[in-house]
Amino acid sequence: MEPRILSGKVLSGEIEQELRRDAAALTAGGTPPCLAVILLGDNPASHTYVRNKIKAAERVGIASRDRFMPATTSQAELEAEISALNADPAVHGILCQMPLPEGLNAERVTRLIDPAKDVDCFHPFNVGLLAMGIPRFYPCTPAGVLELMSRNGIEVSGQHVVILGRSNITGRPLSLLLSHKGTDATVTVCHSRTRELATLTRQADILVAATGIPQWVTGEMVKEGAVVIDVGINRIDDASRKQGYRLVGDVDYATVAPKTTAITPVPGGVGPMTITMLLRNTIQAARMAGDSSAI
Repeated sequence: MEPRILSGKVLSGEIEQELRRDAAALTAGGTPPCLAVILLGDNPASHTYVRNKIKAAERVGIASRDRFMPATTSQAELEAEISALNADPAVHGILCQMPLPEGLNAERVTRLIDPAKDVDCFHPFNVGLLAMGIPRFYPCTPAGVLELMSRNGIEVSGQHVVILGRSNITGRPLSLLLSHKGTDATVTVCHSRTRELATLTRQADILVAATGIPQWVTGEMVKEGAVVIDVGINRIDDASRKQGYRLVGDVDYATVAPKTTAITPVPGGVGPMTITMLLRNTIQAARMAGDSSAI
């Protein structure tokens, strides 16, 4: 039996229609949602990602304040830009694209962004709320993973979810979300020091790969009937392609897919959902800006 393909590209389009209505309602009420994006330097991957975010924001009616700054920007200049955006009531979300050029302190930047405008959900205050089970925002990639499963009718409650990777962007916050009351998964987080790794992955009802290692998860690491969520997106050389490379995930799709009941493709799986969840957070930030009772 062929596995179900969990298309983030299709689902993100459906959610964008909902967000378009929300943005229109906020605009009609006098609070047009606005996302400020700061990008430093000339990293091609970052430019592509930011460009996709800006286009998506335009599609749903979220205004963009784009700040493209040179790689030579100083820490003081970057922090002054963020402080100005913090103080601007017309800006509801602030995103500083990572990685920053060498010499800049990313942690200081993350802490400087107003937690009420931290639509990436990286600020320690927002991470703390997430850990307590009362999130103000949902971290974008983990939220995209949950939304993909929820809207495709994949049961999470009571399931054993094994996460490969413990980054602050995906693995760690995803483990918190999955263990929240109401989601109720049993979660195992694996990393580079985990022993008997394949034994653990073969126990997973749902396996989430977020290692950053191309095609690392193979068929023998997955049990029959599992759901596999591939968060990775990696470039590997491919002379047969015009651009000289192709995109693959952290999962070896050819050997893993036949063993699964559902799997995400790469590209077109979790990636589009990450951007859509960022837009949802921006609309939430705009909504809270007019609500004095919000956290």
